[in-house]
Amino acid sequence: MTNTTSFSWERHQITPIVGIIRGLGIEDVLELAQVHSNTEFYTVEITMNTNGVSEIITELRQKFPELNVGAGTVCDVQDLEKALSAGAQFIVTPIIDEEVIKTCVKQKIPIFPGAYTPSEIFKAWSLGASGVKVFPATQLGPRYIKDVLAPLNTIKLVPTGGVSKDNIKSFFEAGAVGAGMGSTLYDKELILKKDYLGLQKHFISIRDEIIDFI
Repeated sequence: MTNTTSFSWERHQITPIVGIIRGLGIEDVLELAQVHSNTEFYTVEITMNTNGVSEIITELRQKFPELNVGAGTVCDVQDLEKALSAGAQFIVTPIIDEEVIKTCVKQKIPIFPGAYTPSEIFKAWSLGASGVKVFPATQLGPRYIKDVLAPLNTIKLVPTGGVSKDNIKSFFEAGAVGAGMGSTLYDKELILKKDYLGLQKHFISIRDEIIDFI
């Protein structure tokens, strides 16, 4: 499958949170995709170390054309080629791989490289990143985002790792333009109980925390 429909920034900005799905089967992923669609969380990432990732991305693209479906944990060009062949509309990396970033920029595919230090963040942005995934954001927290943006105020930061309903507002107050959320978005107990209505309420409660910033 090819990227016949490009990433929709307009839909992403409705709720600028990237849902990170790792290690789930296609049936669970499809249920979660429906929750995304129902709650206007339009951007979802499937990590490349998920079994059957290519098939999952392709099926999501086909069944949920309203969603932005991307690939995460892309660490090299081989991963990138596999992701794009499956139909990924955007790419997320945990590291800076210059070839991956430059290839995405050349093909006009949104790319969110992972970076940690100010030097790494600036390098990723200089290479053409659509936004820089500050990862892991767990230990340093919202204050780090604010401190980095003091001198680097034109860079779009997307903290990932440790972002939860309890602190997401603080990250946006610090200047983040979005966030990546995995287990704190996809409540395991609700998924195990197949309580998708409860999960929808959970999604909406997270969006309510940042409603003043979107």
